[in-house]
Amino acid sequence: MTRPYVDRRVVDADGATRAAETAARHWGMVQPVVLRRGMNAIYRCGESVLRVAKPNGPASASLELARTLADAGIAVAPAVRDDVVEAGGFAVTAWRYIAARDDGGGTGADWATVGSMVEHVHEIDRSRLPSDLPVPYANEFPWWHHESLLDEVADELDAEAADGLRAAIQRHRGWDDFVESDDVVVCHGDVHPGNVIMSADGPVLIDWDLLCLAPRGWDHSALMTWSERWGGTPGLYESFADGAGWTGVGDRHADAFAELRLVSATLMRWKVALVDPAARPEAERRLAYWRGEPSAPAWRAQ
Repeated sequence: MTRPYVDRRVVDADGATRAAETAARHWGMVQPVVLRRGMNAIYRCGESVLRVAKPNGPASASLELARTLADAGIAVAPAVRDDVVEAGGFAVTAWRYIAARDDGGGTGADWATVGSMVEHVHEIDRSRLPSDLPVPYANEFPWWHHESLLDEVADELDAEAADGLRAAIQRHRGWDDFVESDDVVVCHGDVHPGNVIMSADGPVLIDWDLLCLAPRGWDHSALMTWSERWGGTPGLYESFADGAGWTGVGDRHADAFAELRLVSATLMRWKVALVDPAARPEAERRLAYWRGEPSAPAWRAQ
């Protein structure tokens, strides 16, 4: 099994900050200020952004990938340093800070541009990707082993929620039959508003850690439910699909990916809630949907 480029959350916040500070001193940058933490810890240093992570492969591969994508006409954040700083078990890379427009980027024209850009990603020949960059098939991601995830937490779920989740999993049995098929393309892996910066010069696609091989519906799936389930801008996916020249609605794989992505998001949040009470309210919001509650609230990305 090939692991994705980054699949471990940054849990050592102090260690990540020390690594960012070491890199900032090395590059002569100002004191880093944390922006967010997740699979990476992101810090701003003036006009640069430092990404601190524990990648599965040489961190220099992400720099080479950015150049490959830019050469293909895809708007990405450019690197501002060609070297990688290794500190405390972390790898630190430096990128240009890109400011978002004040309007939040919800306009249809911008999302059509994102759709067109993602379609260009799908046209990239996989042989052009850096040779040392992990590029797994999408079915290898550990959080997509739905039955195993459900089994881990089933005893802590109420029967209605567990039944709703299990029914969704059963509806899409065989979703991963695409491996080695002609439908497989290079995918960004995680296209949603949190990974798109709507800048003054147009949209920029960021966070390529989940680059993978899958049918192109994989890159449509998060947006297919964004308005209805996550409270996103109405019509966002339709604009994206117009730009891509293809809609995943009605496509067997894309429909499966869209619903199973919701399954994964629920089960992963519930696992966190079992050990972190602060995650419990959002986990309960998500479970209400699987119980079929008519007034189930929109979810919140975390």
